Order: sequence, then structure tokens, then C-alpha cells
Amino acid sequence: MSRELFQERLRNRIAVEEFDYQTLLDALREYAHPRDKITSLLRDGLIIRVKKGLYVFGEAFRRRPISRELLANLVYGPSYISLEYALSLHGLIPERVETVTSVVYGRSRIFKTPVGRFTYRRIRPEAYSVGMSKIESEEGVSYLAAAPEKALSDLIAADRGTVLASGRAMETYLLDHLRIDGDGLRRLDPALVSTIARRYRSRKIRVLAEFLKERKSQDREKGHE
Repeated sequence: MSRELFQERLRNRIAVEEFDYQTLLDALREYAHPRDKITSLLRDGLIIRVKKGLYVFGEAFRRRPISRELLANLVYGPSYISLEYALSLHGLIPERVETVTSVVYGRSRIFKTPVGRFTYRRIRPEAYSVGMSKIESEEGVSYLAAAPEKALSDLIAADRGTVLASGRAMETYLLDHLRIDGDGLRRLDPALVSTIARRYRSRKIRVLAEFLKERKSQDREKGHE
């Protein structure tokens, strides 16, 4: 079989860009020594090992850009994207975040891979399941990520060095420190933040919920809604 024909057959057997070891073995099922073929594929750059058991196609052989968001779900879990990366994803902060940040209820971890850096911060198990959902990208890739309210709450809970005991302190933190867009704040749901605060048992997140509720009340009075 020619190299070109093999590459076409492999791509037809693996339609996605992100795949695991078993998927790769299934695609190489006619080979007597598939592990040797995998070594060859890695050496030639046709595939890239993200971590043990997880691969993506090399850049020259991709049919779409790889989804680092989906990879974040797969590298370590159960997990979902949150914190700074999710805030950027939802358009709440102006900065582009290169490290894909996620939360887990297991041990905190950092992974440096050929396709980027992935960090995982442990949160309370009781707070894990609230405020996340499945997002589908324009390319049709689905992954788990925090809602804007949860991403912000996770970040505030993780910032243990900052005291946020009042609405004024919270406003300064959100607008000046995080540089969160004011219109983005108006879209946040205080009721969801209150639920997250109860799961976290966090006074700081309760202050966030109270601040958002008060801000919405003020906006209604000013005719913003």
C-alpha cells in the first residue's frame, strides 16, 4: 500500500482530530504489529501524542483545527473548562488566555503537552456539578464548560488571597482587577450565583450574588433593561 493511500485510509477510518489509543488500534487492525506502526506514525508526524493514550493528527493531516477545549476534557477528568479560560471563552474578560483552565473534584494537576498547557484546579465536590453545560463549537465539537456565573465563582473561590467582604470591594475586583465587561456583568444570573455560593459554602460568592442582584436592580431603575 502506498503512503498516500494509507494516509487516506487512516483519515477515513478516524474522522475526528482527537482520538484515543483504542480508536487508533482499530484503524490499524489489518497490521500484524500495530504498535510498531504507531511508532512510525509518531516519528513521521502524522499523529501527535498529547498524553499516554490520547492523540491528535499532525497539522498537515488535519481536516479542521484541533479542539483544545475537548482535549482539556479528555486529558484529565472528570473535568470541565472554567476559571480564566472560560471567562475569556464567554467574552467576559478582554485577554486571550493561552492555558486551558479546568476544574476537577479530584487532585489538582498541570499538563504540559505538545498542543498546549492544561491546568486543573480542585474544587469542592458539592460545587462541581452545578453551573456547567455542554457547548458545541462552530466545527461541531462538543465539550463541557462552566457557565459564565460558575467560571467567575470558581475563580473568586480560588483567589484565597483577596478579601471581598462588601459590594464595593467586589465591584473593584471585577471591574478593575479582572477587567470584566460591564455588559457581561448584566447578563449574569444572581440566582444561579446564589446556588453556587450555597454549594461552595462561600461568603465571597454570596457577596458576588448580592452585588449582581443589586446591580440589576439599579440597572432597571436606570432603564437598562
